[in-house]
Amino acid sequence: MASTALGIAPLLYFVSLPVETKILITSGVLALSGFCFYTLTKPIDKNLQALNVGLLNFKDGEYSSTLACTSSDEFGELCALFNATAETLRKEKQWLHQRELMLDKVLQTSPDVLLLINSDNRIVFSNYQARHFFNAAHRLEGESIDTLLTQKPSALGDMMNNRQEGLFTLPLEDKGVETWHIAKGAFLLNNQSHKLFILKQMTRELNRQEVSVWKKVIRVISHELNNSLGPISSLLHSGKIVSNQNSDPRLVRVFDTIEERIAHLNQFVQGYGKFAKLPVPVFDTISWDDVLAQLAQQYPFKLSMPEPVDLKADAIQLEQLLINLLKNAHESGSAPDDVELVITQNTSQVVIEVLDKGKGMSESVMANALVPFYSTKATGSGLGLALCREITDAHRGHLVIQNRQNDGLCVRVVFEKNKG
Repeated sequence: MASTALGIAPLLYFVSLPVETKILITSGVLALSGFCFYTLTKPIDKNLQALNVGLLNFKDGEYSSTLACTSSDEFGELCALFNATAETLRKEKQWLHQRELMLDKVLQTSPDVLLLINSDNRIVFSNYQARHFFNAAHRLEGESIDTLLTQKPSALGDMMNNRQEGLFTLPLEDKGVETWHIAKGAFLLNNQSHKLFILKQMTRELNRQEVSVWKKVIRVISHELNNSLGPISSLLHSGKIVSNQNSDPRLVRVFDTIEERIAHLNQFVQGYGKFAKLPVPVFDTISWDDVLAQLAQQYPFKLSMPEPVDLKADAIQLEQLLINLLKNAHESGSAPDDVELVITQNTSQVVIEVLDKGKGMSESVMANALVPFYSTKATGSGLGLALCREITDAHRGHLVIQNRQNDGLCVRVVFEKNKG
């Protein structure tokens, strides 16, 4: 309209017309120019508004809207490019969403404790294992980590506040002592510093490695003893023939003593070989009547089994486990009538306890009770409790030794029902 006004100004200046006529002509020309401008630019304005709305949707992370444009001009090309970009972003968003779902599933089902903490010491992410670790019935997001740590032993807080990574132990009432490994990481998210803590339960893995080392040692010892016992037994047989021919009672006593010690060493090697070569358990439903009848033939005990217990385990190994525990209970100095076998269950576990009223264990003895070769008995092999732990681990359970409040010892074996 301004260009039109400038264009007709010289014409009106040089043409002799009344002022009213000039004003009328100028108004008409400007009105016609405005109408033409509005008519010609209306589609452009509509397209610009649609493009503006689409870009605002992009800014808000919404990629589902597209532009309806049928023209074949430059705006048509721009609309087609916009729609193609929206389709690409929509696919990428769906792909990222699926990846986030997969990552969340992996993190939530991880056996490790995962905690992401912001600069205010507030938890912004935790998995199911973390909630179980802190005995929380709800999500931990938004909780203060300092408040949660007050419910745990100080060793955990010391490790989380320490910049180093490594192993630490947590005393637990129901499982004795557990060994954990803590790993840490630092991240910058939304321009804020965050700390990631990964706590891994290492007790079972360390026990497995320890038992593996002991088994290798036992195999070497058994191999060397067998290599020596073979020739000695052969020489003993020849020596006994010579002594019988000479009728010398002193030689007879010497060879009888040697034969007795060889028999003892053979039993020693066989016992350690049983520990070193424990077979893979064969899981089947336990017939408690048969197992308890076999145990009663070995050692007397009082039975407490309030209800029928459903357990899948290796019957032979379970029987050997209970025989070892009952044997230790009777050798603890407890009266035979005070030895008790308690078998209970809940929705997810079967708990077997062997109780006695003996002298119990000191802290130093209890710390080494499950170590192979360790024994406080003059004639003990140090394999009874070690074999019990090996059988328990093979069944993916755990074994706990605790002193009772009124003297005596409690050995608790816990089997998970859903892991049989």
